[in-house]
Amino acid sequence: MLTETSDAVGDTSALALKILVAGGFGVGKTTLVGAVSEIRPLRTEELLSEAGQLVDDTDGVDQKVTTTVAMDFGRITIRSGLSLYLFGTPGQDRFWFLWDELSQGALGAVVLADTRRLEDCFPAVDYFEHRRIPFVVAVNCFAGARNYGAHDVSRALDLDGGTPVVLCDARDRDSGKEVLIRLVEYAGRMHTARLLDSVG
Repeated sequence: MLTETSDAVGDTSALALKILVAGGFGVGKTTLVGAVSEIRPLRTEELLSEAGQLVDDTDGVDQKVTTTVAMDFGRITIRSGLSLYLFGTPGQDRFWFLWDELSQGALGAVVLADTRRLEDCFPAVDYFEHRRIPFVVAVNCFAGARNYGAHDVSRALDLDGGTPVVLCDARDRDSGKEVLIRLVEYAGRMHTARLLDSVG
């Protein structure tokens, strides 16, 4: 969850929080990481191939020509000595074996959702719920998609009570930052509550 790194100026320690960005194929994970990262994001995208057509469901994302095959990585500094490390997960079923490694030590996760293909984020919701990793659902508001309120999305996904649902535009830096702020606040409350339960 927390990683200490050496500060470049001296021997002061800096704190890095690990955040996952997950969700279905083509939902905007790479876009979100790229929009908020203050560094040039590391991307492991490859062109979609004819062989992949047999296993990748591209319905609703027909214009997509690349896919993440390992992870995306970005960084954002919250304040001096505190940074978020963002790890975007691959969306296709065949790459889910990477999720266990990526989720080690994560403070929490953002599950991106597309209301046109809402069922695609069920596996990510199940994954984080079963591992008790705090997460928020961020509905990426695509042009032309029907608008749904946060309560409607929460009910459709059968989320545990209190799990935040936020509307966002994955292309917009400020919108992405708001999602991350909500996640860090929620994860902080969840971790504090669990700590108090363990000593109570």
